Amino acid sequence: MALNDLKDVYLDQIQDIYSACSQSLEATTKLGQAAKDEELGKALAAGSKGISDGMAKLEQICGDHGIDPTGEHCKGMEGVVAEAQAHALDEEFGSDDARDAMIISQYQRMVHYAIAGYGCCAAYANRLGLDGDAALLKECLDQTREGDVHMNKIAENSVNPKAA
Repeated sequence: MALNDLKDVYLDQIQDIYSACSQSLEATTKLGQAAKDEELGKALAAGSKGISDGMAKLEQICGDHGIDPTGEHCKGMEGVVAEAQAHALDEEFGSDDARDAMIISQYQRMVHYAIAGYGCCAAYANRLGLDGDAALLKECLDQTREGDVHMNKIAENSVNPKAA
């Protein structure tokens, strides 16, 4: 499909962030299962739920525009997920605390990718006057940012001191 205007770009990016979320959901679930710190495990489970909730909102937006949410494959998130697998799950660690620190690092890379995607899509929706879409995307963006802040607190207050 040719991307002829901002609406075409917007819909393409909605499908792309949906693909990114789908890929990061599986990775986040695996990271949560590998985490040994209880608070980290709970935060990753909440992150998985947040990703699922975001995907439901993206499905609603796609339905409203008559497009299939699975119309794109996000190669960027594919790479970030591969890095998370390699560095946090497949790597050999001398301590669970060190693995937990790496899990946070890799999870936050996925989260930052999602923040960029949601932010761009929300900006496009605002410019296009798609107020309902913009509100849904802002909810996704805010929730994703909150998860990132929570993960920083876990890293700073618990995981990183133990890993040091």
